[in-house]
Amino acid sequence: MKVVKFGGSSLANATQFKKVANIILSDKDRKVVVVSAPGKRHEQDVKMTDLLINLTSCVLKEDGVEEALSVVLDRYEEIITGLDFSQEGLIEDIKDSLLTLINAYKDDEERLMDALKASGEDNNAKLMAAYLNGRGEKAHYVSPKEAGLFVTAQPGNARILQESYEKIAELKNRDGVLVVPGFFGYSHQGDIVTFPRGGSDITGAILAAGIGAEEYENFTDVDSIYSVNPNLVSNPREITELTYREMRELAYAGFSVFHDEALEPVFKKKVPVVVKNTNRPEAPGTRIVAERQPAEQPVVGIASDKGFCSINLTKYLMNREIGFGRHLLEILEDEHISYEHTPSGIDTMSIIIREHQLVNGKEERVIERIRKELEVDDVNIERNLALVMVVGEGMAQAVGVASKATAAFAETGVNIKMINQGSSEVSMMFGVEGKHVDLAVQSLYSIYFN
Repeated sequence: MKVVKFGGSSLANATQFKKVANIILSDKDRKVVVVSAPGKRHEQDVKMTDLLINLTSCVLKEDGVEEALSVVLDRYEEIITGLDFSQEGLIEDIKDSLLTLINAYKDDEERLMDALKASGEDNNAKLMAAYLNGRGEKAHYVSPKEAGLFVTAQPGNARILQESYEKIAELKNRDGVLVVPGFFGYSHQGDIVTFPRGGSDITGAILAAGIGAEEYENFTDVDSIYSVNPNLVSNPREITELTYREMRELAYAGFSVFHDEALEPVFKKKVPVVVKNTNRPEAPGTRIVAERQPAEQPVVGIASDKGFCSINLTKYLMNREIGFGRHLLEILEDEHISYEHTPSGIDTMSIIIREHQLVNGKEERVIERIRKELEVDDVNIERNLALVMVVGEGMAQAVGVASKATAAFAETGVNIKMINQGSSEVSMMFGVEGKHVDLAVQSLYSIYFN
């Protein structure tokens, strides 16, 4: 039994819907199907989720609701018309479900946003199940509540409850193709709660882990995962196989094909993941597995992400002060700030965080508390940092990986602000100025892969 997930670009219009149905029907093991909301039909288009966010805004300000609702319904009607199958009353059902959600949550902004955003996936799942039935396949729409996806209650930040997996396992006993909407679950209070970014990927991974799938296929709009962002390098090398740990590092550092949070359920159950292209399903894609044979090339991929800053502290004899690091992290915890990395020396420490967290007076409060409570000699914030990650399981046994990187940076004039490597040696991280990040990635790709 396989779980197969299709992203928004795979379901953007009727033509894509038909491709998806053909893929599902071509393999009898594809029993659980997870769908996203319709994505962009072309570069300038607006995806369904954004249309639903606009509808939410209109409801909250009580202006333009009818027009915004009409735009949403028109997208679904266009898909239904292009599918050439008789499904009387489906648009009216979608309209009624949206109005029901609006009436239920119109006085609760966060719940309304979650409910209407999730409706994109929910209605698309109903449509896909109806279309598969229209083509003679026994298919069932299964709501997340029916499937057993019970989650924590915080809007926009759902986390699966472990008790859900026992209920999800029962899906193995059902017949036909089961179509489940991605992106959301239900709290014990009965509210719709969405997962964070990459929510449909998370749903697919949870279901694959829950039923013990032989494989989790994740269909998108690229043939495979590439060793570097294809927008930065011409004809980048395709990755045929990588480990969960390698994918986690690459996803964290900017690879958008597969979000890092979606790996946790399948990682724990060791379910292989295959990233494939809806438009070229015959392409082998990229396999993500627990372990792989070491390759000649120790580096599997290079990724980068912007929007970081560094809080830099200096204090003489810092290394002898018991509890210094704990106290520093407590200050961040009090402000609900998560940190990414903590490179340090004997008298220095840096805390790398995402810049967007220093808002609403948090920066001033954090700096003031560090000065007073830790009695540091100096504290400053360095902004506009980018992190570049070199990833590969083979780096632990290879000699000269770091020297190649520093040589590449020196040759292209990229100044290294920071170097950090975890104990696992799966990745090596470089901090550079944001304006030089693309050049840094290109220089690394050239020295490792050319």
